[in-house]
Amino acid sequence: MIYEIEIHTNKEFEIIDITSEVQKIVKESNIQEGIAVVFTEHTTTALIVNENEKRLLSDIEMLLENIAPRGKGYRHDRIDNNAHSHLRAILLNPSITIPIKDGKLELGTWQSILFVELDGPRLRKILVKLCTC
Repeated sequence: MIYEIEIHTNKEFEIIDITSEVQKIVKESNIQEGIAVVFTEHTTTALIVNENEKRLLSDIEMLLENIAPRGKGYRHDRIDNNAHSHLRAILLNPSITIPIKDGKLELGTWQSILFVELDGPRLRKILVKLCTC
């Protein structure tokens, strides 16, 4: 079964911690051991596993702005002016895989599942597939 998480983003760039939503899906599934595959269906969003610390999240935004700044004359901007968002997304990942052990996500002490909005605000959908091993 595939589960869905809907997110309403509020800004063009935003990082949202979805760890608790994914853990809730795992708990309700009663799967004790396996994997969770988390996937974003959008070409201007991404998923990362990292620390949910305010200054680090700001650093991530700054890094992406430096690597793929808005308005650099990208060809795709002639269509809808969001080439920088697509380019930033390809540097990150559309999916992550996390082990499940004893009915819980096996994340490290400081690890969180972070959804990265790169072209908001929008309504976004994240898919979660759980598999037993």
